[in-house]
Amino acid sequence: MAKRPIPPPPAPGTDAPRPARKSGRPTSAKPPRPRAAKAAAAPQPAAEPRPAPDPALAFPGADQRQMLETLSLNLAKAAMTAQAAIAEAALSQADRPAALSPDPFNVGPAMTQVMTGLASRPDKLFAAQADLFNRYMDLWASTTRRAAGEDVPAPPSKDKRFKDPAWSENPMFDVMRQSYLVTADWMNGLVSSVEDIDPRTKRRAEFFTKLLTDAFSPSNFLASNPAALKALAETNGESLVKGMQNFAADLERGAGKLKISQADYGRFEVGKNVATAPGQVVWRDELFELIQYDPATDQQRAIPLLIFPPWINKFYILDLQPENSMIRWLSSQGFTVFVCSWVNPDVDKANYGFDDYLQKGIYRAVEKALEQSQADHINTVGYCIGGTLMGAALAHMAAHNDDRVSANTFFAAQHDFAEAGDLLLFTDDHWLNEIEQQMDAAGGVLPGAAMAETFNALRANDLIWSFFVSNYLMGKDPPAFDLLFWNADQTRMPKALHMDYLRSMYGRNALSQGQFEIGGVRVDLSKVRIPLYFQASREDHIAPMASVYRSAKAFRNAAVTLTLAGSGHIAGVVNPPAANKYQHWLNPALPDSLVEWQAGAEERPGSWWSHWADWLHARSGDWVPARNPSRGPLKPIEPAPGAYVKVKS
Repeated sequence: MAKRPIPPPPAPGTDAPRPARKSGRPTSAKPPRPRAAKAAAAPQPAAEPRPAPDPALAFPGADQRQMLETLSLNLAKAAMTAQAAIAEAALSQADRPAALSPDPFNVGPAMTQVMTGLASRPDKLFAAQADLFNRYMDLWASTTRRAAGEDVPAPPSKDKRFKDPAWSENPMFDVMRQSYLVTADWMNGLVSSVEDIDPRTKRRAEFFTKLLTDAFSPSNFLASNPAALKALAETNGESLVKGMQNFAADLERGAGKLKISQADYGRFEVGKNVATAPGQVVWRDELFELIQYDPATDQQRAIPLLIFPPWINKFYILDLQPENSMIRWLSSQGFTVFVCSWVNPDVDKANYGFDDYLQKGIYRAVEKALEQSQADHINTVGYCIGGTLMGAALAHMAAHNDDRVSANTFFAAQHDFAEAGDLLLFTDDHWLNEIEQQMDAAGGVLPGAAMAETFNALRANDLIWSFFVSNYLMGKDPPAFDLLFWNADQTRMPKALHMDYLRSMYGRNALSQGQFEIGGVRVDLSKVRIPLYFQASREDHIAPMASVYRSAKAFRNAAVTLTLAGSGHIAGVVNPPAANKYQHWLNPALPDSLVEWQAGAEERPGSWWSHWADWLHARSGDWVPARNPSRGPLKPIEPAPGAYVKVKS
């Protein structure tokens, strides 16, 4: 079949010829369709004016472009700062040995027992799931009504993590907050509801479930924290840059481990603006310095007062600022005040134990304070673990008919550890072996940071996450807070002493059971017959009030006075009358239980110090001319606060 010839292309500037119609198709044109009448023939409504363009949708102006560029640069800078800090930390940790155990707190077995207990009660598990579903249905219903415009007030939250109004005013963050609280409360309640397992195992599971739910709070993440996002927007990202700089500085300060700053440490210096009460170091040996403070009155009580603080912390919690210094206040009340400032022990004291701290600490300090004051008797104070040692020392004195101590006061001190709180969770054999290996690796002492981490974990929201949010997400500087500066000024602990303390007290509760041996004597607290003043704090998480109450009852043949203070382990003790804060409760009786004691107690406003001072005055002898520490038999070595308190861990 012959091919159809291809026509030549059209000449330039001419129209291309139309293609020929196919055969069989009509060649006549179709009749034209009727056209609509022209628009001019009919009246039309006036055109509506076009709305002005939304400024938010318009192209940004120069100022907005500059803000976006600044924000982008700051976000990039923050990311690079964080990445560099993390990389540096990883390099600094690369040559260190791996952690001794992937589960140092032995949480895995505890959680296994909890899950087994839940699985054995499917009815309870089903009821718990139904409860969670109902809670979420209530939350979704209120959220839907609010989205529809109904005025549904968000339930208030007393949780300090969600105090910013945006958590409740913004519907999205409100749902996020409430759903988190519902889930966290449900999880913690579910673990607490498990039955038929060891109480300590259950408490360990509860404690670490709480740590986990606290860690996953939406307030701890930038994208879900409205206050942090607001700061980010208002500062064009500078808050996040500052936060990542704080993060990098804390990693560097911790030598590759995150050591969160709790205070502006550069604002305080021991002996300059904290620990400034005037006095003299009148004795120094390998274990302690004895400080005698200047009198603030013309006359003082004949029987001096000697304070034994905990060796876990430094003594100047009792002498922070002039307005909250217990040492200054006691001097102003007419007491001769001595303080035992413990050495910050190093590896050379790894083998120091309770016998050393009794003979070279308590007894020698009593001897030197009596020599310096030229008195025959002395009153003493034991704070926290210093009070535990002092209680054992009093029993040791009683066994030897040593009556040099006329009366003793205990601040937040434990002797019966049956209800010693969450610190019991850190004293099972598994964890004690971990601690012992850690101390061996450090040459025979427990680094100060290790105890700080433990205490911080007991109050994670207050002492970890609040600073994480403030320092890193918000980019704020740590506060200039004297108490938190002191809290970070930790000390080391000798292995022999610390392991004996954990195993004998927390592990076996030996002291209250009459099974603790110190100074060659198995001591009996019931042999102590001198007047005792016990102070407990209602919200103490280290020496719980129930534990202190049991300790007071352990001295069953002594004349015991007990006072319950408001607040916690530190603020409950350091509460000067002039501050007019908190309250305290008094009850001259000492019934079988704390609940009974509280039921019969009288509440009084403010500090308990004045009540204690009246008790102390009645047991401190006559008035004598004030004692000048520079004129006593022991020659001054250097001004207070001495040298030992300035040694950093």
